[in-house]
Amino acid sequence: MAATQASLLLQKQLTDLYKTPVDGFSAGLVDESNVFEWSVTIMGPADTPYEGGFFNAIMSFPSNYPNSPPTVRFTSEMWHPNVYSDGKVCISILHAPGDDPNGYELASERWSPVHTVESIVLSIISMLSSPNDESPANVEAAKEWRERRGEFRKKVSRCVRKSQEMC
Repeated sequence: MAATQASLLLQKQLTDLYKTPVDGFSAGLVDESNVFEWSVTIMGPADTPYEGGFFNAIMSFPSNYPNSPPTVRFTSEMWHPNVYSDGKVCISILHAPGDDPNGYELASERWSPVHTVESIVLSIISMLSSPNDESPANVEAAKEWRERRGEFRKKVSRCVRKSQEMC
């Protein structure tokens, strides 16, 4: 039953995005027969090192969505403090609902069923604009962001160039 409700909700969110596209990203299904796997392309936000990039990601939804968050993994190369080396995005709203067992996040910052594909992707765009280097997924990128901004920008520029070649 939950999977049916989740697929109906995801189908509605996809239809809404097709009818009313949102600046900064595009989304569609990886495979038309599976509404739980989405392909997302995020445009690098203006006035950030990511500007001009087209970053692809896969958004995978659990069968009990929206009660549990999706996972988002960049398939484009990405150098960012809040993205693991395998491309997985680490931001609060993608963490399971409730209290943080590590005490870093408030329950209100974590996943809530009110989030939509649009709010998730807009949060990722915001993450690209202002990394959180306090609790990094990629410690090396966070250190570079803090201490060697020029080196950080060079690595991001390479990612942007690669993403443009893949378009």
